[in-house]
Amino acid sequence: MPTTHKHDVLVIGSGAAGLSLALHLPTDCRVALLSKADLNQGSTYWAQGGMAAVLHDRDTVDSHVEDTLAAGAGLCDREAVEFTVRNSRRCTEWLVEQGVDFDLRQDQADADDREFHLTMEGGHSHRRIIHAADRTGRAISEVLTEQALSADNIEVFTHRVAVDLIRHEDRCQGAYILNRNTGHVELFQAKAVVLATGGASKAYLYTSNPDGASGDGIAMAWRAGCRVANMEFNQFHPTCLYHPKAKSFLVTEALRGEGAHLLLPDGERFMDRFDPRGELAPRDIVARAIDHEMKRLGADCVFLDISHKPRDFLEAHFPTVMSRCREFGIDIAEEPIPVVPAAHYTCGGIIVDTAGRTDLEGLYAIGEASSTGLHGANRMASNSLLECIVYAESAAHDIAALLPELPSPAPARGWDESQVTDSDEDVVISHNWDELRRFMWDYVGIVRTDKRLQRALHRIQLLQSEIAEYYGNYKVGNDLLELRNLAMVAELMIRCAIERKESRGLHYTLDYPEQLPEAHDTILRPLNSPLQG
Repeated sequence: MPTTHKHDVLVIGSGAAGLSLALHLPTDCRVALLSKADLNQGSTYWAQGGMAAVLHDRDTVDSHVEDTLAAGAGLCDREAVEFTVRNSRRCTEWLVEQGVDFDLRQDQADADDREFHLTMEGGHSHRRIIHAADRTGRAISEVLTEQALSADNIEVFTHRVAVDLIRHEDRCQGAYILNRNTGHVELFQAKAVVLATGGASKAYLYTSNPDGASGDGIAMAWRAGCRVANMEFNQFHPTCLYHPKAKSFLVTEALRGEGAHLLLPDGERFMDRFDPRGELAPRDIVARAIDHEMKRLGADCVFLDISHKPRDFLEAHFPTVMSRCREFGIDIAEEPIPVVPAAHYTCGGIIVDTAGRTDLEGLYAIGEASSTGLHGANRMASNSLLECIVYAESAAHDIAALLPELPSPAPARGWDESQVTDSDEDVVISHNWDELRRFMWDYVGIVRTDKRLQRALHRIQLLQSEIAEYYGNYKVGNDLLELRNLAMVAELMIRCAIERKESRGLHYTLDYPEQLPEAHDTILRPLNSPLQG
C-alpha cells in the first residue's frame, strides 16, 4: 500500500511564499511543508536584489502604487497593487521579527532610530529596496527555514515532487507526491492545499532560475480545473553573466541602481537611445534594447560596467557578484561584466484573489505560481519577494479562519504502479527537454511573430502527445514529471501569446507593434473548470 500522510494544511514549495505561509498558520494547525530538493535550493535563495517596501517618510504608498502600475503597462489590478503595497511595511517588520538582518545605513547602525539602507532599481521613483547586501533571498530563506524546522506543528518533507492534485467533486483535498529517495508515489491528504511552487522559466534555454523552476504548480492547477491568466508575460532579466562556464547567474539590477552603465562591445553606452531613464528603465525595455543591439551587431553579449565605483563600496554592497565574477577571472572593480538577457520571472499564473484562493475550493496559490494582478504586463523590480510575504500572510489568515469548517478529506485511491515498467529510454526525456527549451527560446522569446508562435504551438502539441504516451507506460521520475509540467505550461504561454494581438509590456510582437487603447487580461479556462457558465 502507498504511504499516506494526513495533515490540516499541505504546502507544496519551500521558498519565501511557502515558508511564510506555514509560519503564519496557528501553532495548533498540523502542516506538511514539501520541498522538491534540499531546503534553500529554490529561487528565493538566489534572489540578490531585495524587497520593495514603503519604509521611509521620503516615500509614499501612492508613489509605490503608481510606479508599479506604470511598469505593469496598464494591466495591473489596482486593488491588488494597493493591497500589496499597503501591507509592505508590516510584512517587512514581520521578517525583521523572524530574524532577517537587513542592511542598515552605516551612519545610523547604532542609533535608536535605526534606518535601513535602501537602494534603487529600475521602474522605481524612490529608494525603497530593502536588502541584505546582494544576497537578500538567501538571508530570508535561511531565517525562515530555521524557524520552520524549529516549529513543532510543521513537518518538513524534502526530495518530494508533486505529481497531481486530488480533486474530490469541486474541492482539492491533497496531492500525489513522488518521493525521490524511494522512487514511489505517496498520498498526502489535507483540508487545504497551497501551491507555492514558483515559476516556469526553465521552459527557456537560457534562464536565471534554478533547475526546479518547471511550472509544476501552474500545470497541476490547470489539470485540476483552475483558470490561468497572462502567461504570455515572461520577464527576461536583462543582465545574466555571459560565460561558457557560468550557469544561471543573475547580475543584480541593483548594480544599475547604483550607477552601472550598459556598454556595447566598443564601449559605447546605448540605453539613452531607447528610453530617457537609461539603465533604470523597466526590465522589458532594457532586455529588448540589449536583444536589439546584440542582433544588430551580431554580438554574443553586451557589457555592464561599474568599475568607476570604489572597490570598498563594491565589496560592501555586491560581495556575491564580486565573488562569482572573480571565479571566472572578472574583476568588476577594474573591468565590465559580459551580460545577456535570460528568462527570469513568470508574471502570469493561477488566478487568485487577495486571499490566494483559486477556482477550486480548498486550493490556494501564492508567489510566482499565482496571478494576483500585481505585476500586470511587467513585474517591477523587487515586488516579487514582497508579493510572496504579503499573500502568504493573507492566505494563512484565510485558511486559519476557514479550517474549523472545512471537511476532512474523502478517501482517495492510492497510486497504482502495477501496470507500468521502468524506462530504458530516458534519452527520450532529455531530447524532448532540450527541444522544448530551444524552440521556446527561438519562437516565444523576447521578440515574437505570429508565424513563430504557430510553429511553437505545432511543436508543443507533437511533444505533448509523445510525453503522454511515455507517462502512461513508465514509472514516473523527477525528469519526466518536470518535462510533463513544462510542456503543459509552455502550451499555456503560447496560447496566451497567440491571443494577444498587440505589444504590451513583456509581450512584444513584430506583427502587432502597437499597444491597444484598452488593456485586457488573457484568461484561459480548462474544460474541467468548476466555474459555471
